[in-house]
Amino acid sequence: MEKTVNQKAWFLVLPVLVLVAFSAIIPLMTVVNYSVQDSFGQNQFFWAGLVWFEDLLHSERMWDALGRQLFFSGAILAIEVPLGVFVALNMPKKGLWASVCLVLMSLPLLIPWNVVGTIWQVFARTDIGLLGYTLDSLGINYNYTQNAAHAWITIIVMDVWHWTSLVALLAYAGLQSIPNAYYQAARIDQASRWAVFRYIELPKMMGVLMIAILLRFMDSFMIYTEPFVVTGGGPGNATTLLSIDLVKMALGQFDLGNAAAFSIMYFLVILAISWVFYTVMVNLDKRDTK
Repeated sequence: MEKTVNQKAWFLVLPVLVLVAFSAIIPLMTVVNYSVQDSFGQNQFFWAGLVWFEDLLHSERMWDALGRQLFFSGAILAIEVPLGVFVALNMPKKGLWASVCLVLMSLPLLIPWNVVGTIWQVFARTDIGLLGYTLDSLGINYNYTQNAAHAWITIIVMDVWHWTSLVALLAYAGLQSIPNAYYQAARIDQASRWAVFRYIELPKMMGVLMIAILLRFMDSFMIYTEPFVVTGGGPGNATTLLSIDLVKMALGQFDLGNAAAFSIMYFLVILAISWVFYTVMVNLDKRDTK
């Protein structure tokens, strides 16, 4: 007996497809159109081919911004993932305190991005900010507006404060899925705490950790609001990440062709690295199911 296939379900997802077309595909086509043209004002465009892409590939400005972006993403992943796992391992597994910890860990994630930047901009000021005033009182010459190292420390610590909770909550969910029988067997075998983590907890968390790494990489690579509010890309261009440089090019200089080509290359870099993460996640999942 042949199975009847009902295609009516496509009508349920049709509104989503239309919404995606208007919110993603059409703007992307517009950007692609701008990336191969030049404009001299008055809404007049002229074919430029791939000249903007060639200019960007030879642009020291773009490569410097890419280097700063990779450094930022690598730094926050190196801090947030181990720290989030450590927090998750030390959170109560059940009871009232588990609920309290979950609520407290969720609070930073509820704060809008521009508010986070404003909070840290005020918090780090030496005249009215608690952090800046405390460091200044201790004799530490801290000034994130004039010292590049201080600016980098500020935006990295800010991101760690804001997003470590996401990694911790995902890792905590992975820990909660581990059957208690695994821990009972480990106690019978007199396994050490490190052995329990290495052979029981870490493998069970690996799937959610890869999701956490993927989400945090994508978000950190596209971050704009928080560092722009705190440092504005300064001092100089010290904290000018790819997103900030792109906005300066598109809105500050109104260089639409270069900015469109820049955004397409930006998108392709994120897509390529995300594909690598996805491939690793799929391979890990296949290995665990064997």
